Amino acid sequence: MFTHVMIGSNDLDRSRAFYDATFAALGGKPGEMDAKGRLIYAHEGGRLMITKPIDGQPATAANGGTIGIAAESPDHVRAWHEAGAKLGGTAIESPPAERPNGSFVAYLRDPDGNKLTARSKPTR
Repeated sequence: MFTHVMIGSNDLDRSRAFYDATFAALGGKPGEMDAKGRLIYAHEGGRLMITKPIDGQPATAANGGTIGIAAESPDHVRAWHEAGAKLGGTAIESPPAERPNGSFVAYLRDPDGNKLTARSKPTR
């Protein structure tokens, strides 16, 4: 159903450091800048694109929005969370933990305030 997710950033260099580290923790590759100055991450068929808003106004995070990122294992979720927290992300909600359905999740806000979650498949 979805082709990509696009979010805004007020500092693409800061976003690149944050997302390069968090996606590397999940086995992904560093982002690439396209001809329009958008930072693009592609992994297993999904694309996350980060850009300065085209209207020239400051980027803001979606209130009530969350971007879910697939992880292979609880160890990948923990590594993602640790990498993000070291590079300007803010740990939110509960610490990385198993949910009642058996999936393992962690939550961060990126340096621009976007809410992210990494989630591994249920182990049960």
